[in-house]
Amino acid sequence: MTDEQPVPPPLVRVTDLQIRLVDGPVLLAGAHLTLRPGRITALTGSSGSGKTTLLRALLGALPDGAQVTSGTVEVLGHDVLALPPSPLRELRRRRVGYVGQDPGSALNPRMRVRRLVAEVAADPGPRAVRELLAECRLPLDDGLPDRRPGALSGGQQRRVALARALAREPEVLLLDEPTAGLDPALRDEIGALLRDLAGNRHLAIVLACHDPELVDRYADDVIDLTGPPPAAAPAAERARESAAAHPAHDRPRAPTTPVRLPAATGLGARRLRVIHRRGTAHPALTDVDFTAAPGSSTGVCGPSGSGKTTLLRVLAGLQRPDAGALTLDGRALPVLVRRRSREDRRRIQLVPQNPLGALNPARTVGATLTRPLRLHRRAAGPEIPGRVAELLERVGLAPDFAGRYPHELSGGQRQRVAVARALAPEPDVLLCDEITSALDPDTAVAVMDLLTTIRADRGLTLVVVSHDAPLVAAYTDTVYTLESGRVLSTGPAKSIAGHPAVARAPGP
Repeated sequence: MTDEQPVPPPLVRVTDLQIRLVDGPVLLAGAHLTLRPGRITALTGSSGSGKTTLLRALLGALPDGAQVTSGTVEVLGHDVLALPPSPLRELRRRRVGYVGQDPGSALNPRMRVRRLVAEVAADPGPRAVRELLAECRLPLDDGLPDRRPGALSGGQQRRVALARALAREPEVLLLDEPTAGLDPALRDEIGALLRDLAGNRHLAIVLACHDPELVDRYADDVIDLTGPPPAAAPAAERARESAAAHPAHDRPRAPTTPVRLPAATGLGARRLRVIHRRGTAHPALTDVDFTAAPGSSTGVCGPSGSGKTTLLRVLAGLQRPDAGALTLDGRALPVLVRRRSREDRRRIQLVPQNPLGALNPARTVGATLTRPLRLHRRAAGPEIPGRVAELLERVGLAPDFAGRYPHELSGGQRQRVAVARALAPEPDVLLCDEITSALDPDTAVAVMDLLTTIRADRGLTLVVVSHDAPLVAAYTDTVYTLESGRVLSTGPAKSIAGHPAVARAPGP
């Protein structure tokens, strides 16, 4: 006799899967994966190691120009790579849920949250929809169900997309960086939610993740896609190895003596107010004052939905404030980018949190980088290919990436292209919205060290939005902490790691 429970049969089995672009690089090398109900499996590895490609293969949705050169993919008893279109659509619609790395781009901007969830739900009733939103840790009493995606923070968009995936009552749930851009408290809430979903709904969950703490606490198994074909290992063991190799508090900081320009006051904002009026009126920023001195590095922290991205969009001229004023070097700066001079547009550049929606899918990486070089007269004619190659190498990408399209890149690679594009005009102010959330620890450090070096060499002003308190402490001088659209505190960045507003979840 034995008390051991029988092992449930796998819902997903991947064997020796290799995918490559036709006449191009390998996107995924020799992957093996087995998913069983009630268990969470984490896919880890460096940016470009194939995590997103593997998730897409489970959906039978390979990137354009990609082909399977070896291996098999079986999902719920079906060879998804050979399944005809109609049954494949039904499998995706009802039995396999998926939340991509840029979930906001998959949300219809004209639909309100409650309808976005109801349109795909097995039970579209108002009560069931509200219960799903609450289950995904979304507030219900501040008008959020009646807002459209544009009035949500990145973290809120991610949770709405999760609610849509769960509304289908799937058997397998695929998540690509599900906690990227979320504050630590909310990250842990989502991790605990996934743990409950796996147990209570008997879901097989697989998530691509760069966060060793999340993997350590909530995953049952880990597949490391870096290097040779990997084998599954206990999650805690793999995560501890990753954390030991890349301890957040030991991240190196490039020595720097920033160039501070005389007789200049940098980028400033005075009494900014932004109100989202889609659905119930909701204040996104309330009387916010902000200053980024020339050559400084300023962090912006706070829980998801606190107004961080809205502040950056106002500074970049992409969001009109309802009240307040902007200044650059002591003079008035038009609040909308289309009313700014070409030189002012060059001087202030934004790296968005979700680069997929900001990169033109019809343009190669090379064409994307060429445009700002020409527009701002940073290179011309025969100089351009060399400058494009230099920009790619600075962000850790090989020059041959110039010939690829955004859909042929991993999330981390797209993020680095977005950084390279923002650097192409040689800006004076760089606004960075969670630019390391989709990057592995080595690449995140390399990108931040690059920006620190540019800051030291030419007085670049950095404004860094991040939930990563150790990163903020290592790479910024001053930090603004936002909560509910207000500046809660301003002070030295070294004090941010223990600040309660960063650790606690947002209020309703």
